[in-house]
Amino acid sequence: MSEGTIAQRPPEPDWATIAGEELITYRTAENRFRASDAVLAIRGEPDPGATVEWRTVALPGRELPVRVHRSATAGAALPLVVHVHGGGFVGTAVQSDWVNSRLAAHLPAVVVSVEHRLLDEDHPLANAVDDGWDVLDHVVRHAARWGVDPARTAVFGESCGALVCALAAIRAREAGLGLRAQVLVNPAVDVTGAMLGYGSADEYALTPTLGVPQLRLFQRLAVPRGADPRTLSPLHADDVSGLAPALVVVPTHDPLADQGRAYAERLRTAGTPARLTEHPGAGHAFLSVPGLAPQAQPAYAEILGFLRASFSA
Repeated sequence: MSEGTIAQRPPEPDWATIAGEELITYRTAENRFRASDAVLAIRGEPDPGATVEWRTVALPGRELPVRVHRSATAGAALPLVVHVHGGGFVGTAVQSDWVNSRLAAHLPAVVVSVEHRLLDEDHPLANAVDDGWDVLDHVVRHAARWGVDPARTAVFGESCGALVCALAAIRAREAGLGLRAQVLVNPAVDVTGAMLGYGSADEYALTPTLGVPQLRLFQRLAVPRGADPRTLSPLHADDVSGLAPALVVVPTHDPLADQGRAYAERLRTAGTPARLTEHPGAGHAFLSVPGLAPQAQPAYAEILGFLRASFSA
């Protein structure tokens, strides 16, 4: 992908019928647009205090690109933040350069953003979930090679990426990997049949950045027919006790807002520390468009403070 390419946004498809090659063509064009100079003012300039590069992680049976943001001045053994971008069936780590480079520069830390397999007929949500966990596990096991301190590790996801990170936090507990924190921004945490039954999905069914038609496509691609959607829904996990402390960031004008609220409450009830913060008037994916959403800057500051406190605890 060429980040300097000037691109035009593709026309919005028919979300109810898009499939196969049409979906691949659409998301290729959309991701080229998101990574282009044409939207740099909207998605925000990377922080000059961080270096940004693509690397490849060798995983069982596949290689996966990751976008690595590293403090330009700090030394080795930095805290590690594994990030997963939003979008589900579309999206790229480049769209999160603004927030990830700032975290890398000012924590300071190494932020590894996972370019996971995107959802389509051949790649259900379970693939993205495995990609997020496998990158986290790989970097922690090879901490010296990455210049990170495995004892100071957190996960940070947005939208579908927050779902991936929430499930990674559960796997980390089961594997004995001691995460310091999980940051979940406008999280999707329920892909069961109840996904569209929340009040916020009805109130904000058609917003500029996310609507029910896209959520229906996401749900259709996420779980193969006959599979149990609860296994991919953190909100319905059997046990969410003993997890890393969570910061759940909810934009109020978001179809997924009530999912974030419900998950924060579920964590608290299970005894996992969870801080819920709401950003009035913000829409879905607001953290990826700081040039349009004034709420992105205070949300970033909140995430920075939460991770800084978590790593110093």
